[in-house]
Amino acid sequence: MNEPPTPHPTAHPISVTAPLRWLALGWQDLRTNPVPGLLHGLAAALFGAGLLWFADGHFWWLAGAFSGLVLVAPVVLVGLLLVSRHAQLGQRAQMGAVFKLWREADPRLVLFGVLLALAGTAWVLLSAGLLAFWAPQPIGTLDDFVAHVLLAPNDGLFVGWVMLGALLAAPVFASSVVTLPLLLDTEQPLPVAVGHSWRVVAQYPVVMVLWALLIALLVGVGLLTGMLGLIVALPWLGHASWHAYVDLKRAGTFGLPGSWGGVQ
Repeated sequence: MNEPPTPHPTAHPISVTAPLRWLALGWQDLRTNPVPGLLHGLAAALFGAGLLWFADGHFWWLAGAFSGLVLVAPVVLVGLLLVSRHAQLGQRAQMGAVFKLWREADPRLVLFGVLLALAGTAWVLLSAGLLAFWAPQPIGTLDDFVAHVLLAPNDGLFVGWVMLGALLAAPVFASSVVTLPLLLDTEQPLPVAVGHSWRVVAQYPVVMVLWALLIALLVGVGLLTGMLGLIVALPWLGHASWHAYVDLKRAGTFGLPGSWGGVQ
């Protein structure tokens, strides 16, 4: 006698305003259990301030360091996904659970972090090549970049530089938008998780563009406030990313059966 099929959770549609809901839920997680998030944010802010001091006067060192920081930050914040996952299950995770996650050193997370770091390196190299070919003067310091690129009379250079950055950032975002929470919550291989991340972007392009803009806005504010804003912005985004994943899972986007991590 055949057993009845396992019921699937009811699908929940994803609206254009969903990213605002993810931020609201992420903020609630940060307020409810602030210590892990603020410690992550403080560490990132101090690291960013250290980079500013170390690379002062060396634009390409600075560009490379901050590209790596921004791109690898989602992997560093994976512990906050765990905190939000526990909160959704009615549990309270502290830094001990986060340290345990890192001690286990899931090779999928490590490999993904390496790939993101390589993507950051590729951006810096391509950016350096573009500016060396197109800029009227060599770009060696941040002042050079502002004078000869950002404030150049021919704004085509800056526009081209921004377009190149967007062209490289788009596939990185598409590859990572739900990859980390999916790796945390399932045993799926890394290529499968990345494939599901691309599926999310293809299925909800407008929602994902809005989500990417909100991420860029919060990170930009954090950087422009002398790194102080990162203390709050990064953990806020880390918690919100978990809720983005859960909403998309409930919408049936991934097409995988069963309940993952106990979260429906």
